[in-house]
Amino acid sequence: MRTLILESSRANGQSLDSFSDYDVLLVVDDLSAFTDDDAWLRDFGTPLVMLRDRLETLGMITATRLVLYEDYTKIDYVLWPTDLLREVVARQESTELLDWGYRILVDKDGIAAGLPTPTRTAHIPARTSEHEYLALVNEFWWETTYVAKNLWRGDLLFARYNLDVVIRYELLLRMVEWRVEVDRGWTWKPGLLGRGLQHVVSPETWAELEQTLAGADIAANWQALFAATALFRRLAVEVGVALGYAYPHELDRGVTAYLQMVHGLPAKAAESPGEAASG
Repeated sequence: MRTLILESSRANGQSLDSFSDYDVLLVVDDLSAFTDDDAWLRDFGTPLVMLRDRLETLGMITATRLVLYEDYTKIDYVLWPTDLLREVVARQESTELLDWGYRILVDKDGIAAGLPTPTRTAHIPARTSEHEYLALVNEFWWETTYVAKNLWRGDLLFARYNLDVVIRYELLLRMVEWRVEVDRGWTWKPGLLGRGLQHVVSPETWAELEQTLAGADIAANWQALFAATALFRRLAVEVGVALGYAYPHELDRGVTAYLQMVHGLPAKAAESPGEAASG
């Protein structure tokens, strides 16, 4: 190991708690010596569970070892070859890994001392384009139809995938983040999967977002779906007005009518196991 750099939350002064990871960058001359044999990880404790990955940065192979140790310390290791560190220094262009702040702990060759100063902008989204805005709105309303028909079918797992994963985390959350960016001039760094969002949105918006969460009851999931559409509509209109983009009200009205129609239908009769398998 030639260089050791602490990065992410423990290096940049963000709020920490007892579950905060240690994110470290290890720069080595021979990457294979650290990736072919993981024995070196035991120098810091006994691993309880670990994830391995192979990546690429600036055309060079890198690797990760994400480790939770038996004492419950979690360390996310990123492994770079020395040539990659030299390249980043030569370019004087920060990488996403280091751009939010870092602290050099070991620099045997003095290379890391030449790293560019973090700009703290790598993870801040650019102002969304009209095309991107309209594509997100269209996809949101498309996905609501899957929730509706699968709630009618009583297929809760399918419905909840579209409601929880696609609608909430991929579409609605992005619109919430855009709404925050509008107020903050596109200078705010969103947290992973909405982490910390409660502290930057209004109490009213947070309460509305909570209403999109539901349990296993079909009726509660219908309520959550309509809560999601109401919140998305309000935020999307506000974002559109702020950016000068026209919200597609006709699309909204048409799909909302469809959702209400499906909601008003008698529930589909339960299928026998044989019928379900054959369908």
